[in-house]
Amino acid sequence: MGVRSAPINLLILLGLALLLAVLSVLSLFAGSRVTGIAEVVQALTGAGDPHLQLVVTERIPRTIIGAVVGASLAVSGVIVQGVTRNPLGDPGLLGVSVGASAAVVTATAITGTAIGAGTVWVALVGALVTVILVVLVAGRPTGGGIVPLLLAGAVVSAVLGTYIQAMILTRPAVFDSFRFWVIGSLAGRRLDTLAEVAPALILGLALALILASGLNALALGDDLAHSLGVSVPRVRAGALLAAALLCAGATALVGPIAFLGLAVPHLVRALVGTDHRWQMPAAILLGASVLIAADIVGRIIARPGELMVGVVTAFVGAPFLLIAVRAGRAVRG
Repeated sequence: MGVRSAPINLLILLGLALLLAVLSVLSLFAGSRVTGIAEVVQALTGAGDPHLQLVVTERIPRTIIGAVVGASLAVSGVIVQGVTRNPLGDPGLLGVSVGASAAVVTATAITGTAIGAGTVWVALVGALVTVILVVLVAGRPTGGGIVPLLLAGAVVSAVLGTYIQAMILTRPAVFDSFRFWVIGSLAGRRLDTLAEVAPALILGLALALILASGLNALALGDDLAHSLGVSVPRVRAGALLAAALLCAGATALVGPIAFLGLAVPHLVRALVGTDHRWQMPAAILLGASVLIAADIVGRIIARPGELMVGVVTAFVGAPFLLIAVRAGRAVRG
C-alpha cells in the first residue's frame, strides 16, 4: 500500500471513472418498480408515460447530487486522515455533522416547524461555526500538533450532541421535523439547492488539490516536513479548512451521511497508494460511485418504498471498512 506507478494509477482512475459512469446510468433505472431501457429512453425524450417521465427526470438531479456529496465526503475523509495521520480519522472529528444538526434543531425550535429551503443555509452556517469553535477551543492546533484539535472536537461534539438530545426530547415538534433530516437522504434534493452550497464545495476541493503535496510532506512528520521547506501550520490549517468546507457543504445538502468519509479513504489507499496527489482524484470518483451505489441499493431492497441513503452507507460501509483494515494488516504482516 505504498507508492504506485503512474501508469497503474491512471488505469485505476479510468476504471473508477467507468464505474461511476455505469452506476450513474443504472441510477436512472432504479426505483419502486423495474424500469426497462425503452421506457427510460422514452421518458428522457419526452415520450411515454407522463408519470414515468417525472420520476426519471427527478432521478437525474438525485444522481448528480449523490455524486457531488459522495466525492466531497470522500475527499474530506482523505484530508482528515492525512492531517491527523490517523486511519480512523473522520470528518466528524471536526464536529461538522453535529454542528449542522444542532443548527437545524435550533432553527426548527425557533420557527416551530421545518424550515424547508432555508435548511441548507442553516446547516452550512452551523457546521462552519462549529469548526471555528473547535479550533478556538483547541488553541493553536496548527502549530502544536493535532491532538488538542481532536480532543476539542470530541468535547464540542459531546456538548452539542447532548443539546440536540435535550431539544428533541423536550420538544416533540422539533423531533418530528428533525428526524427526516438527521439521516441523510437524496430524495427530493434539487439542483438549485446544490448551487447554493457549490461555492463552499468548489473552494474546499480546490484547496484539497492544491495542498495534496503538502499532505504528503505531513505524512513524513512535522520535523521532516519543515526541513523540506513546507509550512506545516499553513498546510494543516488550509487542509482542515478544505475538509470543513467539503463536509459542511455535503451535510447541509443532504444531511449527515455515516461511514463514507471513514471507509472510502481506506479503499483509495489500497487502490492508488499513499500519494495524496493520486488519492484526491481517486476519492472523488470512488466516493461518488459508493454513494450512488448505496442510493440504488436503498431504492431496490425496500420496494415499493426506499431506504434513506444514510442508512445504507452505515450498513454497507462497516463491512467494507473491516475488509480494508484486514487487507492492510495482511499487507503489513
